[in-house]
Amino acid sequence: MSRLDWVVLTVTLLVIIVYGLYKSRTTKNLEGYFLNNRTMPWYLVLLSIMGTQASAITFLSAPGQAFTDGMRFVQYYFGLPIAMVVLCVTFVPLFNRLKLFTAYEFLEKRFDLKTRLFTSFLFLLSRGLSTGISIYAPSIILSSLMGWDIFWTNIVMGGLLIVYTVTGGAKAVAYTQQLQLLIIFSGMFVAGYLIVHNLPEGVGLKEALMVSGASGKLNVITTGVTGNGFDLKDKYNIISGVIGGFFLALSYFGTDQSQVGRYLTAKNTTESRLGLLMNGLVKVPMQFLILLLGALLFTFYQFHPSPVFFNQAVEDRALETPYRDSLMQLKDQYESKQAVQQQWSVAYAAGGQDFYKDSLHTGTQKMENIRQQYRDVVKKAVPGADTNDTNYIFLRFVVDFLPKGLVGLLIAIIFLAAWGSIAAALNALASCTMVDFHLRLKGEQYNRDNQLQSEKEYRLSQWYTLLWGVFCVITAEFVTGMGSLIEAVNVLGSLFYGVILGIFLVAFYMKKIQGQAVFLAAIVGELLVIVFFLLDRYNIIGLGFLWLNVLGTLAVVALAYLFSFLTKR
Repeated sequence: MSRLDWVVLTVTLLVIIVYGLYKSRTTKNLEGYFLNNRTMPWYLVLLSIMGTQASAITFLSAPGQAFTDGMRFVQYYFGLPIAMVVLCVTFVPLFNRLKLFTAYEFLEKRFDLKTRLFTSFLFLLSRGLSTGISIYAPSIILSSLMGWDIFWTNIVMGGLLIVYTVTGGAKAVAYTQQLQLLIIFSGMFVAGYLIVHNLPEGVGLKEALMVSGASGKLNVITTGVTGNGFDLKDKYNIISGVIGGFFLALSYFGTDQSQVGRYLTAKNTTESRLGLLMNGLVKVPMQFLILLLGALLFTFYQFHPSPVFFNQAVEDRALETPYRDSLMQLKDQYESKQAVQQQWSVAYAAGGQDFYKDSLHTGTQKMENIRQQYRDVVKKAVPGADTNDTNYIFLRFVVDFLPKGLVGLLIAIIFLAAWGSIAAALNALASCTMVDFHLRLKGEQYNRDNQLQSEKEYRLSQWYTLLWGVFCVITAEFVTGMGSLIEAVNVLGSLFYGVILGIFLVAFYMKKIQGQAVFLAAIVGELLVIVFFLLDRYNIIGLGFLWLNVLGTLAVVALAYLFSFLTKR
């Protein structure tokens, strides 16, 4: 990056930090640190919810996901608006009426202590691991740009985030996410404009979309139905998106403290509902546009030289090994195919004939085969390196093609997205640890009128935030090689969210079932989800990860009913 880019990057981040810390002055007690004294209006709740979802993974990995696999990932969000309506009718009024700190306090009131602690533990485990992946996302930017070792980059990035979150609490998270999202959406819009603007003369947005569609990148709606019937292993289609996505969104927004904590900060139930409903309206179009950026980026590289491998730091290391000749041969093949592909792209954009459309689709598959061979050789040349370059595609475009100054701004955007989501997650992890475990197991109750006790709890909560930050940094050190980060973090969540949702559904709708039955059902249900995940992982059965949410939920509900019946007998 140029000196101007570094100045823009540094100034943008400093402004956000100072603004967040300035706005974070609040009452030094648990309610102030975790819930901002429940004073947030609906629009800040909305921005906080969106900012918590929209991590660096969203803006770094989603364009690469569309570049490689097309836009069908957007179907993953189709169940979200329905889930928002259900939450506003059921979860939100109850949580607000009970004045909860965490969603899991309700489970002790409904069932017993062990069910509350087990559910809170599942959240802590899933969110702690996911946050480690979120820390890794911005770390790969610094690592790629500076050539730094990813181990130390994770420590630097995690350390900055820990200081920011420990100091500010929930209020800093909420207020900085206003500025973050404004800068983020402005920057992504500028990147999309520059992609289209830098296409050859005579190729505009319409022609770019034609080329993307001909290459199979605009596959927004897919059915998942093959000649052999519905394919359960197909990860993204409209059926799994609406059903599996509904269960996942219902669990994420209804039982995950990182999200529940966002709308518990609202002034009242109406403000919480407005924030969630607006999120349901905005999220799908937002994700569609981010994925469209990746599809347009694919078209951009049909008219400009495209790297055969987008992680330049790893590629440079591979080219210094004895595998250099093999890599250069594959690169020559790729560039030769790309020259032909460019001719087909120009011809199709000009006339739209089916012949060129078929040629484009075939050429895309051949180029991807060469890219896969290249990645395989890089893996041999640099053992242990991250050879899945999906997460580097958008970053490489930003560094190679954006004007000076804008590069620093786009990099800052990815950092800001990381800080917003990670800060909210660390805040939620600390709140559950403090409220569900520390205070509850000591038999203490929160008392806002005892100032001395409140300040003691406030300081202790900051220490728990620090400890969880360290845990997440350690997790980030083991993330290398997980592939598309946006997919990895959702797969990880699907291992736990279905079971957690099942516990809450039993609590709400199966009034006669007590704690012992649902506790046993949750343990067996979680083991069942893990078994099915491993069976799919080793290709023994085919089951897309979104269906794990449905499986976990239904397993807990059915097993709770069964165990309750057996207990009575």
